[in-house]
Amino acid sequence: MRIADFGVEIWMNRWEARCRYNLAETCVDSVTVAELLALAGLDPAGLAAELSPMRLDYGAIEGSGRLRAAIAALYGTVTPDRVLVAHGAIGANHLVYEALVEPGDVVVSVVPTYQQHVAVPESLGAEVRQVRLREAEGWRLDLDELADAARGAKLISITNPNNPTGALLDPDALARVAAIAGGQGAWILADEVYRGLDQDGPGTSQSFADLYPRTIAVGSMSKAFSLAGLRLGWIVAPPEVLAAISRHRDYSVISVGMVDDLLAALALEHAGGMLRRNRAIVRANLATLDGWVAEEPRISYVKPAAGTTALLRFDAPMSSEQFCTRLVEAEGVLLVPGSAFEVEGSVRIGYANDPAVLTAGLERTSAFLSTLRS
Repeated sequence: MRIADFGVEIWMNRWEARCRYNLAETCVDSVTVAELLALAGLDPAGLAAELSPMRLDYGAIEGSGRLRAAIAALYGTVTPDRVLVAHGAIGANHLVYEALVEPGDVVVSVVPTYQQHVAVPESLGAEVRQVRLREAEGWRLDLDELADAARGAKLISITNPNNPTGALLDPDALARVAAIAGGQGAWILADEVYRGLDQDGPGTSQSFADLYPRTIAVGSMSKAFSLAGLRLGWIVAPPEVLAAISRHRDYSVISVGMVDDLLAALALEHAGGMLRRNRAIVRANLATLDGWVAEEPRISYVKPAAGTTALLRFDAPMSSEQFCTRLVEAEGVLLVPGSAFEVEGSVRIGYANDPAVLTAGLERTSAFLSTLRS
């Protein structure tokens, strides 16, 4: 199987361990094991009591009943039998495409997005029709364009909240997307790894899984739950889809680690506390970023509505990769070139990290920009 180079991951692999200020990170500031235990009301002895009797075999292949119940509780209508645990959202998405997409199928992908949602179905022989969010329209999804592209589609892929723009579908748009998919009998692959990090209101928008029966919703412990080190995600889907996915999963995943399963269950059983912490971080940090953008004449953006990322438009006579390379080499600040998302002239910033890192990184970016002005 031939597949395109994964631009974001290649860039991160090259620079992530070499930068001082990682403003390319997309996860909310990671928690320590001690912080997780405090959130769950356990001390180290309590965790030891959970771990000591654990027999380290393969565990429950589809994920423990405890974890799947905790995942199901994140939705309004989902039951544990509709949940399958995977190796991160990236593993979950890959399994969905492997199980459902065949050569000649039509897949609609709303872009810019995580490259996986274009490159993987293309590698499987699908016709991928891209529906592009446009900066001039506030990264709003053109629903008429989506309806046109969806004719004859087997699957519509959409990240909500969007990575990299931070755009969020409002309730009317969610309903319209579901109606468009329903009119074609298409599946919706809803990558919802940033769900729970809205900037306004209660903070968690509706999942497609609670709105449209032919939804395959993917989530993760990495972004909204600050536990990327667990490498654990999940798929919510009807039982017949999970059965098809499981046939492929048997060849690649078998099961997730039992310790990861336990720690994820502990976190999700206290999801409210984790999300309150993380919403406070992203809301305060976005206010910091917004103030910085207002003061930088060479930077502009569409303020994100949710998630942890934004696309910054820069005014400088160079490519986005040149901009990011010069910035990290001169000041140690890591951003992601917009070219990785086919949005040249922009860079992606992750603003959900430690507030001190964000502030320092923005200061060093200002120093770099001042050299461009001179």
